[in-house]
Amino acid sequence: MSKFCEICGKGPVAGRSITQRGMAKKKGGVGRKTTGITKRVFRPNLQNIKITNKGTNSTAKVCTSCIRSGKITKAS
Repeated sequence: MSKFCEICGKGPVAGRSITQRGMAKKKGGVGRKTTGITKRVFRPNLQNIKITNKGTNSTAKVCTSCIRSGKITKAS
């Protein structure tokens, strides 16, 4: 479970990167043409931080959205 948030379970999501050429019709061109579609991965922004969980301190991989929203308490 190396690429998953230990709090919310957020993980990698598959997607595509689309390469296009040409000018848009509303800018006076003949339209955009797709020249290639490549698979890619959107990965969560994980940070290794020390957290307090049920009175014990431990290290966890947590996404930045969980850190900002206050779902965890940092160990002091």
